[in-house]
Amino acid sequence: MLQISEEDIKIPADVLPEAHQLYRENYLAATQNTGRLMLFACDQKFEHLNDDFFGKGIDPADNNPEHLFKIASQGAIGVMAAQRGLISQYATDYPGINYLVKMNSKTHLIKLEQDDPYSPQLCTLDSVLDMREAGVNIVGVGYTVYLGSEYESTMLAEAGELIAAAHAQGLIVVLWVYPRGKAVSNEKDAHLIAGAAGVALCLGADFVKVNPPAATDSASSAQLLKQASEAAGRCGLVCAGGATVDAHAFLTQLYEQIHVGGARGNATGRNIHQRSLNEAVRLTKAISAITLADFDPDEALDVFEGKENFSLPDPFMDF
Repeated sequence: MLQISEEDIKIPADVLPEAHQLYRENYLAATQNTGRLMLFACDQKFEHLNDDFFGKGIDPADNNPEHLFKIASQGAIGVMAAQRGLISQYATDYPGINYLVKMNSKTHLIKLEQDDPYSPQLCTLDSVLDMREAGVNIVGVGYTVYLGSEYESTMLAEAGELIAAAHAQGLIVVLWVYPRGKAVSNEKDAHLIAGAAGVALCLGADFVKVNPPAATDSASSAQLLKQASEAAGRCGLVCAGGATVDAHAFLTQLYEQIHVGGARGNATGRNIHQRSLNEAVRLTKAISAITLADFDPDEALDVFEGKENFSLPDPFMDF
C-alpha cells in the first residue's frame, strides 16, 4: 500500500484552525492513508434514474438500492458518494462506510436540445452537518458543475460557497466538472478538460472528477489526460469510470490514467454496481489494488478473479 502521513497533507487556508485535525482525518480516511481517491460513485440513482440499475446486462441485485451499501461495506473503497437522502436511509445499518454527500443532482430527462444543463443544490450544508453530528460517518461533500452551460455562473457560485463552508467544517470536497451545453462542441476535448480541472482548483476543491479525454490519432486518452492532471495542481484529478466494460480493459485503462495520465485515483460507479455482489466486491478490491497499492493490470485482474488476495489495512478492515 502507498502511505502518507498527516504531515504530508497540504491543508487549504480556508480550513479553520480548529478544523485542521478533522480535515486531516477525513482526507486520510477518504484516501485510505494514500493520498489517492477510490470513489465509489452511487449518485446515478438520481442522475440516470433506473436506467443504470435495471435492464439487459445488469445483475438483478442492482435494482435494490441496498446493493450499493453492501458493496461499499464488503468491498475495498475510499468513499461512497451519494445524495443525502439515500445515505440517510441506510447509513444506520452501514456505519463503517466513509460517506461523501452529493449536494446537487439532476435527472437525464431534459436533453441539451431542450435546455442547457443545470444541477441545483438539493440540501443545505447544515443538514449534512446535522447528520454528521447524529453519527453518520460523513467525510466530505461533492458538487457537479457544467461548464459552458448558460447556468454555469449559478453553479460556480454555489460550488464556491459550498467549498468554503465545507472546508471550514473540516470536510473534503470533490467537484464533478463537465463541459456541457450548447456552447460546448466537444466535451471530450483534452484542452477543455484541462481547463475544467483548473476551474476546480480555483474554486478550492480537493479532488476533481472529469471525463477522460477522447484519444486522437497521435495520442492515447491517458497521454492526453496529463495536461489536465498538471492543470489541476494540488486538486487531485480522478476520471469517471463510464459504462460497464470488460474487467481487464477497465483495469488497464485505470492503470494508464494514473501512471501515464497523472490521475490521483478513480471515480467508478456502473462498472462496479451493475455486477453481482460477489463480483462487484472483487472488482472494488482489484480497483483499489491499482489505485492504492500500484498493482499492475494483470496483478489486479488476479485479485478480481480471486487468484490473489487484497485487503485494506487497519483501521479500515471494516470495509
